[in-house]
Parts: sequence; structure tokens; C-alpha cells
Amino acid sequence: MSLNELASRLNNIAPFHVMELAKKAAVLEQQGRHIIHMGIGEPDFTAPPAVVEAATRAMADGKMQYTSATGLPQLRQAISDHYRSVYGLEIAPERIVVTAGASAALLLACAALVEKGAQVLMPDPSYPCNRHFVAAFEGQAKLIASGPEHRFQLSAQMVREHWSQATRGVLLASPSNPTGTSILPGELRDIVAEVRERGGFTIVDEIYQGLSYEGTPFSALSLGEDVVVINSFSKYFNMTGWRLGWLVLPPALVPQIEKLAQNLFICASSIAQHAGVACFSAESIAIYEERKAEFKRRRDYIVPALESLGFKVPVVPDGAFYVYADCSALSDDADRLTLDMLNEAGVVLVPGLDFGPFTARRYIRLSYATSMENLQEAVARLKTFFASRKAA
Repeated sequence: MSLNELASRLNNIAPFHVMELAKKAAVLEQQGRHIIHMGIGEPDFTAPPAVVEAATRAMADGKMQYTSATGLPQLRQAISDHYRSVYGLEIAPERIVVTAGASAALLLACAALVEKGAQVLMPDPSYPCNRHFVAAFEGQAKLIASGPEHRFQLSAQMVREHWSQATRGVLLASPSNPTGTSILPGELRDIVAEVRERGGFTIVDEIYQGLSYEGTPFSALSLGEDVVVINSFSKYFNMTGWRLGWLVLPPALVPQIEKLAQNLFICASSIAQHAGVACFSAESIAIYEERKAEFKRRRDYIVPALESLGFKVPVVPDGAFYVYADCSALSDDADRLTLDMLNEAGVVLVPGLDFGPFTARRYIRLSYATSMENLQEAVARLKTFFASRKAA
């Protein structure tokens, strides 16, 4: 096949620079360098013993057949019970669709809601794959510059100002990758009201909602049944490679998403689903809460440490495991700075390039999903790195 025959939509999908930087780091490691990774957003914890045991039991019992496209009934019920326990929300299990990770959930939501040429509003900065999910269905992600004064998030006013005849909805993330900031409940309520008034859809990515460190737990699901919410077992539940997530949908949308899931995925991994039920046991939740406290401890260390190095953290992250730091006092090119930090200090951080043009050159993203020892060593290396640059 000639490359000229490939689908034109590929032109709208940019490479993921986070992974490119990880490849450069791997080359240095093969050369014998010790590299500290604070780039990719993956918990350094893995599934608790009860979850692993549930997976092993399912395999031993031969529970490896296809499930319903919407997921195991007992897993959908466990997720429903979790919303009641943590958020005080009554979410019918019939509204929950289990998916092959949050990525599959976003693909299914976009397949159902994004028409060719449809415009979807999202903040700049935001997770790059979100705009690519829209592009995969020939929609257009409209990135709206969202600075620290707006917690790097959309506001209701932005929705009003940027909504056009082509706009069909918004895609938000709270807490957000790359910033670790959440949309304040009152602001999110106003955004949903603005979108609802215009007959649009609201998709909220809540995959880091379990890793919220401040205030009362809050989900966009409390704002009405018309809000589509994405969640995942990858972050709070520490199951990245298991590829398990879920959607919470308006009741009328469930059969449409089920039809798409049957055709595109058949179902999420049955073994992962059986394991997922064990995530909600009291034993597992206690472990997850201990790990959440450890993530908060790391955040409380790394934010002032970054500022002592010359970075600015204009909004302290209240969730996830990222810090979005302004590096403009240290360099006028975040991309070049991250390459230098990798090559000279052996520390992987990520430039703002992936997350949108507005913050591309001024900001870096740090993931503190690594041990406290690694964070401390990285800070020591960077202190030496910046001191040598000043001396040069």
C-alpha cells in the first residue's frame, strides 16, 4: 500500500512526545546511565494482593470467556456501590458500561457523540489523546487558552464566548492531566448549565478523581443524568496494564454505546473484570487510601522543592500526581530544557509541547508517581545541573 492511500485523519494525530522522551531515556539506560523517570503518568504501585488473587482465582476457575459488552453485572454493581459510599450518589448499575480502559471509554463516547466537523471545546493545556479521540471521528478539538488564573481549566464564561454553530460539546478532565488541578464544583456546575442550555454534551474525564487531596469528594455525576463521566482502574486503583475502565451514561445512551462496544471491543478483559470487583473490598480500599496519602506526601515535598530550584508553580495541584511548573525563569524553551535535564542530569521531565500550544514553551510537567527517594535524588541532581549552568 502506498502511504498516499492512508486515511487523511492520520494527519490530525500528532506523535506523543512523552513517549519519544521515554525512548531517549531508554537509550541512555542501555548505555549504563541511571535515569530517574518523572515523565510518564503511571503509579509506581501495583494491584493489591486481593486483586491479584481474584484474577488468579478467575483463571483457575476458567472464568475467561467473553462477558456482556456492558461488563460483569457484579462489577457494575460494585462501581455503583462505590459511588454511593464515596460520593453519596445513587447511580443505577444499568447506567455503567465497563470498558477496555478509559481510552476505550473515550473512544466509545466520541463515536456516539462526535459528528464529522463537530467542534468540541477543551482547555489548553489538556491531555493530548483527548483531542485525538475527537479527531479520530473527524471532529475538531477547539483548544481554549486556560491559564493559571483559571486553574488551567475551562470556565463557564469561556464556554459562552467560544461556543459557535459548529460546537457540539465540551470534553473536560477534573483533576487534569497535565496540571493536577480540578474544576471547582461551582464552576463545573455553571459549565454544565451553559452546555445544557445550548443542547450540547458534557464529557468529564474523572480518572484521577480518586486521587483528590482537598475538600469533599465531588463527581460531575451529581450535576445531572445528562453528564457523561469517564473513569478508570489505572490511576487510583493502580491497574494501568490491566486495561479496565468505565463509562457512566444517560440512560438513553446506554443501548447505543452497548451496540458500539459489541462491534468495536466485544468486551473488556474478563480476567481484569473479575479482578476489578476485588478493588472495592474494604481491604483493598484501605490500601488505596494509604497510597493516596503517600502521593499527597510526595506532592507536599516536590512543589516547594521545584520552587527552590527556580520553577514557579502558579497553581498547587489538588489531585492526580502531576505538577505543572513554569520554567520561564530558567529557560525560554521547555523542550530544550527537558532534553538538557535528561542528558546532563539523568532526570526525565516532560515539556508542555504535548499539552497544547498555549503553554508549550513555558511549562514542564512532572509526575511524582515515583518513590520519595527518587524525588529527593532528582532534586539533588537538578540543583547541581542548574548551578553548573549558572557557573558556565
